[in-house]
Amino acid sequence: MDVADVTFGVEEEFLLVDPRSGAPIPKNTQVADSARAMGVDLQLELTSCQVETSTGVHSRADELLRDLYELRCAVVRCAADNDARLLAAGVPPTIPDAYPVTDTPRYRRIEKHFGMLAHEQGLCGCHVHVSVSDPETAVQISNHLRPWLPVFLSLTANSAIYRGTDTGYASWRNVLWRRWPSAGPPPYFTSSADYDTAVDMMLTCGSILDPAMVYWDIRRNTTFPTLEIRISDVPATVEESALLACLVRAAAIVGHDRLRRGRPAPAVPAATLRAAYWKAAHDGLDGDALDPLTGRVEPATVRLSRLVDYARPALRELGEEEFVTQTLAALTHRGNGARRQLAALRRGELTDVVNELAHATAMAPGAEPR
Repeated sequence: MDVADVTFGVEEEFLLVDPRSGAPIPKNTQVADSARAMGVDLQLELTSCQVETSTGVHSRADELLRDLYELRCAVVRCAADNDARLLAAGVPPTIPDAYPVTDTPRYRRIEKHFGMLAHEQGLCGCHVHVSVSDPETAVQISNHLRPWLPVFLSLTANSAIYRGTDTGYASWRNVLWRRWPSAGPPPYFTSSADYDTAVDMMLTCGSILDPAMVYWDIRRNTTFPTLEIRISDVPATVEESALLACLVRAAAIVGHDRLRRGRPAPAVPAATLRAAYWKAAHDGLDGDALDPLTGRVEPATVRLSRLVDYARPALRELGEEEFVTQTLAALTHRGNGARRQLAALRRGELTDVVNELAHATAMAPGAEPR
Protein backbone atom coordinates (compact mmCIF):
# COMPACT_ATOMS: atom_id res chain seq x y z
CA MET A 1 0.00 0.00 0.00
CA ASP A 2 1.72 3.17 -1.23
CA VAL A 3 0.71 5.99 1.14
CA ALA A 4 0.34 8.43 -1.75
CA ASP A 5 -2.23 6.15 -3.39
CA VAL A 6 -4.51 5.69 -0.36
CA THR A 7 -7.58 7.82 -0.94
CA PHE A 8 -10.51 8.52 1.34
CA GLY A 9 -14.03 9.86 1.35
CA VAL A 10 -16.77 10.55 3.88
CA GLU A 11 -20.51 9.98 4.13
CA GLU A 12 -22.45 12.12 6.62
CA GLU A 13 -26.03 11.51 7.74
CA PHE A 14 -28.16 14.45 8.86
CA LEU A 15 -31.51 15.11 10.49
CA LEU A 16 -34.20 17.29 8.97
CA VAL A 17 -36.17 19.12 11.64
CA ASP A 18 -38.98 21.62 11.82
CA PRO A 19 -37.51 25.17 11.99
CA ARG A 20 -39.93 26.14 14.76
CA SER A 21 -40.23 23.10 17.02
CA GLY A 22 -36.98 21.31 16.20
CA ALA A 23 -38.90 18.03 15.82
CA PRO A 24 -37.91 15.60 13.05
CA ILE A 25 -39.78 16.30 9.84
CA PRO A 26 -40.36 13.79 6.99
CA LYS A 27 -39.05 15.80 4.05
CA ASN A 28 -36.08 13.83 2.76
CA THR A 29 -37.49 13.31 -0.74
CA GLN A 30 -38.28 17.02 -1.15
CA VAL A 31 -34.84 18.08 0.05
CA ALA A 32 -33.17 15.47 -2.17
CA ASP A 33 -35.13 16.77 -5.19
CA SER A 34 -33.98 20.32 -4.46
CA ALA A 35 -30.40 19.15 -4.07
CA ARG A 36 -30.52 17.24 -7.34
CA ALA A 37 -31.53 20.44 -9.11
CA MET A 38 -28.31 21.96 -7.73
CA GLY A 39 -26.22 19.02 -8.91
CA VAL A 40 -25.92 17.44 -5.43
CA ASP A 41 -26.86 13.79 -5.06
CA LEU A 42 -28.34 12.97 -1.65
CA GLN A 43 -29.04 9.47 -0.41
CA LEU A 44 -32.32 8.70 1.36
CA GLU A 45 -32.00 6.93 4.69
CA LEU A 46 -34.35 4.45 6.37
CA THR A 47 -36.42 7.17 8.01
CA SER A 48 -37.80 10.07 6.01
CA CYS A 49 -36.38 12.68 8.39
CA GLN A 50 -32.83 11.90 7.25
CA VAL A 51 -30.55 12.55 4.28
CA GLU A 52 -26.97 11.51 3.59
CA THR A 53 -24.18 13.27 1.72
CA SER A 54 -21.18 11.64 0.06
CA THR A 55 -17.95 13.46 -0.69
CA GLY A 56 -15.81 12.74 -3.68
CA VAL A 57 -12.69 10.59 -3.48
CA HIS A 58 -9.77 12.61 -2.11
CA SER A 59 -6.10 12.23 -1.35
CA ARG A 60 -5.63 15.49 0.62
CA ALA A 61 -7.20 16.64 3.87
CA ASP A 62 -7.77 20.21 2.69
CA GLU A 63 -9.68 19.01 -0.38
CA LEU A 64 -11.85 16.73 1.76
CA LEU A 65 -12.54 19.53 4.24
CA ARG A 66 -13.64 21.88 1.46
CA ASP A 67 -15.89 19.22 -0.06
CA LEU A 68 -17.52 18.50 3.30
CA TYR A 69 -18.20 22.18 3.91
CA GLU A 70 -19.62 22.83 0.44
CA LEU A 71 -21.92 19.81 0.73
CA ARG A 72 -23.24 20.91 4.12
CA CYS A 73 -23.84 24.46 2.87
CA ALA A 74 -25.74 23.17 -0.16
CA VAL A 75 -27.98 20.88 1.90
CA VAL A 76 -28.62 23.59 4.49
CA ARG A 77 -29.95 25.76 1.66
CA CYS A 78 -32.05 22.94 0.21
CA ALA A 79 -33.53 22.19 3.63
CA ALA A 80 -34.41 25.86 4.14
CA ASP A 81 -36.07 25.97 0.71
CA ASN A 82 -38.37 23.20 1.95
CA ASP A 83 -39.11 24.77 5.36
CA ALA A 84 -36.73 22.45 7.17
CA ARG A 85 -33.53 22.80 9.14
CA LEU A 86 -30.44 20.61 8.85
CA LEU A 87 -28.82 19.24 12.00
CA ALA A 88 -25.58 17.30 12.40
CA ALA A 89 -26.65 15.32 15.46
CA GLY A 90 -26.46 11.63 16.26
CA VAL A 91 -30.06 11.51 17.51
CA PRO A 92 -32.96 13.99 17.45
CA PRO A 93 -32.72 16.15 20.58
CA THR A 94 -36.47 16.80 20.59
CA ILE A 95 -39.39 14.42 21.01
CA PRO A 96 -40.48 12.96 17.64
CA ASP A 97 -44.08 12.07 16.89
CA ALA A 98 -42.80 9.13 14.83
CA TYR A 99 -40.04 8.05 12.49
CA PRO A 100 -41.87 7.32 9.25
CA VAL A 101 -40.01 4.88 7.01
CA THR A 102 -38.86 6.14 3.61
CA ASP A 103 -41.12 4.69 0.93
CA THR A 104 -38.77 2.48 -1.10
CA PRO A 105 -39.14 -1.27 -1.68
CA ARG A 106 -35.96 -2.10 0.27
CA TYR A 107 -36.84 0.06 3.26
CA ARG A 108 -40.40 -1.30 3.35
CA ARG A 109 -38.98 -4.81 3.37
CA ILE A 110 -36.71 -3.91 6.28
CA GLU A 111 -39.69 -2.38 8.09
CA LYS A 112 -41.77 -5.53 7.64
CA HIS A 113 -38.97 -7.85 8.77
CA PHE A 114 -37.53 -5.89 11.70
CA GLY A 115 -40.69 -4.24 13.02
CA MET A 116 -40.23 -1.53 15.64
CA LEU A 117 -36.47 -1.36 15.08
CA ALA A 118 -37.16 0.32 11.75
CA HIS A 119 -39.37 2.95 13.39
CA GLU A 120 -36.99 3.84 16.20
CA GLN A 121 -34.18 5.05 14.00
CA GLY A 122 -33.42 8.70 13.24
CA LEU A 123 -29.79 7.85 14.08
CA CYS A 124 -27.09 9.74 12.18
CA GLY A 125 -23.54 8.54 11.76
CA CYS A 126 -20.42 9.34 9.78
CA HIS A 127 -18.75 6.73 7.58
CA VAL A 128 -15.13 7.03 6.47
CA HIS A 129 -14.05 5.07 3.39
CA VAL A 130 -10.39 4.21 2.89
CA SER A 131 -9.27 2.68 -0.40
CA VAL A 132 -8.23 -0.95 -0.03
CA SER A 133 -8.59 -2.96 -3.22
CA ASP A 134 -7.81 -6.45 -1.90
CA PRO A 135 -10.53 -8.10 0.29
CA GLU A 136 -7.99 -10.14 2.27
CA THR A 137 -5.94 -7.07 3.08
CA ALA A 138 -9.09 -5.18 4.05
CA VAL A 139 -10.06 -7.82 6.61
CA GLN A 140 -6.58 -7.87 8.15
CA ILE A 141 -6.46 -4.07 8.40
CA SER A 142 -9.87 -4.24 10.07
CA ASN A 143 -8.32 -6.44 12.77
CA HIS A 144 -5.63 -3.83 13.39
CA LEU A 145 -8.23 -1.04 13.64
CA ARG A 146 -10.55 -2.84 16.08
CA PRO A 147 -8.82 -1.67 19.30
CA TRP A 148 -9.08 1.97 18.19
CA LEU A 149 -12.80 1.98 17.41
CA PRO A 150 -13.84 3.24 20.89
CA VAL A 151 -11.44 6.19 20.51
CA PHE A 152 -13.11 7.26 17.27
CA LEU A 153 -16.43 7.11 19.11
CA SER A 154 -15.18 9.21 22.03
CA LEU A 155 -13.84 11.79 19.59
CA THR A 156 -17.08 12.28 17.68
CA ALA A 157 -19.76 11.67 20.34
CA ASN A 158 -22.65 13.97 19.43
CA SER A 159 -25.88 12.56 20.80
CA ALA A 160 -26.16 13.45 24.47
CA ILE A 161 -29.74 14.83 24.29
CA TYR A 162 -32.63 12.61 23.20
CA ARG A 163 -36.38 13.16 23.53
CA GLY A 164 -35.67 16.39 25.35
CA THR A 165 -33.59 14.69 28.05
CA ASP A 166 -29.95 14.47 29.05
CA THR A 167 -29.39 10.75 28.43
CA GLY A 168 -26.35 10.50 30.68
CA TYR A 169 -24.35 9.36 27.65
CA ALA A 170 -22.17 11.32 25.25
CA SER A 171 -23.26 9.02 22.41
CA TRP A 172 -26.78 7.71 22.96
CA ARG A 173 -26.85 6.91 19.24
CA ASN A 174 -24.26 4.20 19.74
CA VAL A 175 -26.35 2.58 22.47
CA LEU A 176 -29.46 2.59 20.27
CA TRP A 177 -27.65 1.56 17.10
CA ARG A 178 -26.28 -1.63 18.63
CA ARG A 179 -29.82 -3.04 18.93
CA TRP A 180 -29.51 -4.14 15.30
CA PRO A 181 -28.34 -7.76 15.17
CA SER A 182 -25.46 -7.01 12.78
CA ALA A 183 -24.29 -3.78 14.45
CA GLY A 184 -21.37 -3.13 16.78
CA PRO A 185 -17.70 -4.08 16.71
CA PRO A 186 -16.71 -6.50 13.97
CA PRO A 187 -15.49 -9.94 14.99
CA TYR A 188 -11.80 -10.75 14.71
CA PHE A 189 -11.58 -12.48 11.33
CA THR A 190 -8.81 -14.89 10.40
CA SER A 191 -9.36 -14.39 6.67
CA SER A 192 -11.60 -12.93 4.01
CA ALA A 193 -13.28 -16.34 3.75
CA ASP A 194 -13.99 -16.20 7.48
CA TYR A 195 -15.65 -12.80 6.95
CA ASP A 196 -17.77 -14.18 4.09
CA THR A 197 -18.86 -17.15 6.19
CA ALA A 198 -20.12 -14.82 8.92
CA VAL A 199 -22.07 -12.73 6.41
CA ASP A 200 -23.59 -15.87 4.83
CA MET A 201 -24.70 -17.07 8.27
CA MET A 202 -26.48 -13.78 8.98
CA LEU A 203 -28.20 -13.93 5.58
CA THR A 204 -29.28 -17.51 6.20
CA CYS A 205 -30.82 -16.83 9.61
CA GLY A 206 -32.42 -13.53 8.56
CA SER A 207 -30.53 -11.20 10.88
CA ILE A 208 -29.67 -9.26 7.70
CA LEU A 209 -31.66 -9.15 4.47
CA ASP A 210 -28.79 -8.21 2.14
CA PRO A 211 -25.04 -7.53 2.40
CA ALA A 212 -25.68 -3.79 2.75
CA MET A 213 -27.20 -4.57 6.16
CA VAL A 214 -23.83 -5.67 7.52
CA TYR A 215 -23.72 -2.88 10.09
CA TRP A 216 -20.43 -3.74 11.77
CA ASP A 217 -18.42 -0.67 12.64
CA ILE A 218 -15.83 -1.75 10.10
CA ARG A 219 -16.96 -3.54 6.99
CA ARG A 220 -15.87 -4.22 3.44
CA ASN A 221 -17.99 -1.96 1.29
CA THR A 222 -20.19 -3.82 -1.18
CA THR A 223 -20.07 -1.09 -3.87
CA PHE A 224 -16.57 0.40 -3.73
CA PRO A 225 -13.10 -1.12 -3.15
CA THR A 226 -12.90 0.43 0.31
CA LEU A 227 -12.79 -0.39 3.96
CA GLU A 228 -15.66 1.50 5.62
CA ILE A 229 -15.35 2.64 9.25
CA ARG A 230 -18.83 3.38 10.67
CA ILE A 231 -18.40 3.75 14.42
CA SER A 232 -18.87 7.51 14.68
CA ASP A 233 -21.76 9.81 15.40
CA VAL A 234 -22.02 12.44 12.70
CA PRO A 235 -19.64 15.11 14.03
CA ALA A 236 -20.97 18.55 14.90
CA THR A 237 -18.60 20.41 12.52
CA VAL A 238 -16.88 19.73 9.21
CA GLU A 239 -13.47 20.11 10.83
CA GLU A 240 -14.28 17.27 13.21
CA SER A 241 -15.37 15.08 10.29
CA ALA A 242 -12.15 15.82 8.43
CA LEU A 243 -10.12 15.16 11.58
CA LEU A 244 -11.84 11.81 12.03
CA ALA A 245 -11.18 10.86 8.41
CA CYS A 246 -7.50 11.76 8.65
CA LEU A 247 -7.03 9.68 11.80
CA VAL A 248 -8.91 6.72 10.33
CA ARG A 249 -6.89 6.74 7.11
CA ALA A 250 -3.56 7.14 8.90
CA ALA A 251 -4.39 4.34 11.37
CA ALA A 252 -5.36 2.07 8.45
CA ILE A 253 -2.05 2.81 6.72
CA VAL A 254 -0.10 2.00 9.90
CA GLY A 255 -2.13 -1.18 10.30
CA HIS A 256 -1.26 -2.21 6.76
CA ASP A 257 2.40 -1.49 7.39
CA ARG A 258 2.34 -3.73 10.46
CA LEU A 259 0.61 -6.40 8.44
CA ARG A 260 3.29 -6.15 5.74
CA ARG A 261 6.00 -6.58 8.37
CA GLY A 262 4.34 -9.67 9.77
CA ARG A 263 3.03 -8.10 12.99
CA PRO A 264 -0.33 -9.71 13.76
CA ALA A 265 -3.22 -7.64 15.03
CA PRO A 266 -4.13 -8.16 18.69
CA ALA A 267 -7.18 -10.41 19.02
CA VAL A 268 -9.10 -8.24 21.47
CA PRO A 269 -11.91 -10.31 23.05
CA ALA A 270 -15.40 -9.22 22.03
CA ALA A 271 -16.45 -8.70 25.68
CA THR A 272 -13.49 -6.38 26.29
CA LEU A 273 -14.24 -4.37 23.19
CA ARG A 274 -17.91 -4.06 24.17
CA ALA A 275 -16.85 -2.71 27.57
CA ALA A 276 -14.60 -0.15 25.87
CA TYR A 277 -17.51 0.79 23.60
CA TRP A 278 -19.80 1.36 26.56
CA LYS A 279 -17.21 3.53 28.30
CA ALA A 280 -16.65 5.59 25.15
CA ALA A 281 -20.39 6.04 24.55
CA HIS A 282 -20.94 7.00 28.18
CA ASP A 283 -18.00 9.36 28.79
CA GLY A 284 -17.20 10.67 25.33
CA LEU A 285 -14.19 12.95 25.20
CA ASP A 286 -14.66 14.47 28.66
CA GLY A 287 -14.30 11.41 30.87
CA ASP A 288 -12.30 8.20 30.96
CA ALA A 289 -11.65 5.49 28.41
CA LEU A 290 -10.80 1.80 28.59
CA ASP A 291 -7.72 0.58 26.75
CA PRO A 292 -8.92 -2.79 25.39
CA LEU A 293 -5.33 -4.02 25.03
CA THR A 294 -4.28 -3.50 28.66
CA GLY A 295 -7.58 -3.18 30.54
CA ARG A 296 -6.32 0.13 31.94
CA VAL A 297 -8.73 3.02 32.48
CA GLU A 298 -7.27 6.42 31.59
CA PRO A 299 -8.56 9.83 30.51
CA ALA A 300 -10.15 9.78 27.07
CA THR A 301 -7.82 12.57 25.95
CA VAL A 302 -4.82 10.41 26.87
CA ARG A 303 -6.24 7.51 24.87
CA LEU A 304 -6.77 9.90 21.97
CA SER A 305 -3.14 11.02 22.21
CA ARG A 306 -2.10 7.37 22.01
CA LEU A 307 -4.08 7.03 18.78
CA VAL A 308 -2.33 10.08 17.32
CA ASP A 309 1.05 8.60 18.30
CA TYR A 310 0.09 5.31 16.65
CA ALA A 311 -0.96 7.09 13.45
CA ARG A 312 1.85 9.66 13.46
CA PRO A 313 4.19 7.96 10.94
CA ALA A 314 1.45 7.98 8.32
CA LEU A 315 0.27 11.47 9.26
CA ARG A 316 3.77 12.79 8.70
CA GLU A 317 4.17 11.02 5.37
CA LEU A 318 0.77 12.36 4.25
CA GLY A 319 1.61 15.89 5.41
CA GLU A 320 -1.39 15.93 7.78
CA GLU A 321 0.31 15.95 11.19
CA GLU A 322 -0.06 19.71 11.65
CA PHE A 323 -3.74 19.73 10.63
CA VAL A 324 -4.53 16.87 13.00
CA THR A 325 -2.65 18.26 16.01
CA GLN A 326 -4.02 21.78 15.61
CA THR A 327 -7.60 20.67 14.98
CA LEU A 328 -7.44 18.23 17.87
CA ALA A 329 -6.13 20.90 20.24
CA ALA A 330 -8.99 23.23 19.29
CA LEU A 331 -11.53 20.43 19.65
CA THR A 332 -10.40 19.33 23.09
CA HIS A 333 -10.50 22.97 24.20
CA ARG A 334 -14.02 23.78 23.01
CA GLY A 335 -15.48 20.29 23.17
CA ASN A 336 -17.15 17.94 20.72
CA GLY A 337 -20.84 17.79 19.86
CA ALA A 338 -21.86 16.13 23.11
CA ARG A 339 -20.30 18.90 25.17
CA ARG A 340 -21.92 21.52 22.92
CA GLN A 341 -25.34 19.95 23.42
CA LEU A 342 -25.04 19.70 27.19
CA ALA A 343 -23.70 23.24 27.53
CA ALA A 344 -26.58 24.59 25.41
CA LEU A 345 -29.14 22.71 27.51
CA ARG A 346 -27.67 24.15 30.71
CA ARG A 347 -27.84 27.65 29.23
CA GLY A 348 -31.52 27.55 28.48
CA GLU A 349 -34.21 25.54 26.71
CA LEU A 350 -34.22 22.68 24.26
CA THR A 351 -34.45 25.20 21.43
CA ASP A 352 -30.97 26.36 22.47
CA VAL A 353 -29.67 22.84 21.78
CA VAL A 354 -31.25 22.83 18.32
CA ASN A 355 -29.89 26.31 17.56
CA GLU A 356 -26.40 25.32 18.70
CA LEU A 357 -26.44 22.20 16.53
CA ALA A 358 -27.71 24.10 13.49
CA HIS A 359 -24.96 26.69 13.96
CA ALA A 360 -22.24 24.04 14.26
CA THR A 361 -23.57 22.13 11.24
CA ALA A 362 -23.00 25.07 8.91
CA MET A 363 -19.94 26.58 10.64
CA ALA A 364 -17.09 27.33 8.26
CA PRO A 365 -13.66 25.76 8.89
CA GLY A 366 -11.62 27.99 11.15
CA ALA A 367 -14.64 29.94 12.40
CA GLU A 368 -14.87 30.66 16.09
CA PRO A 369 -17.71 28.94 17.95
CA ARG A 370 -20.37 31.14 19.51
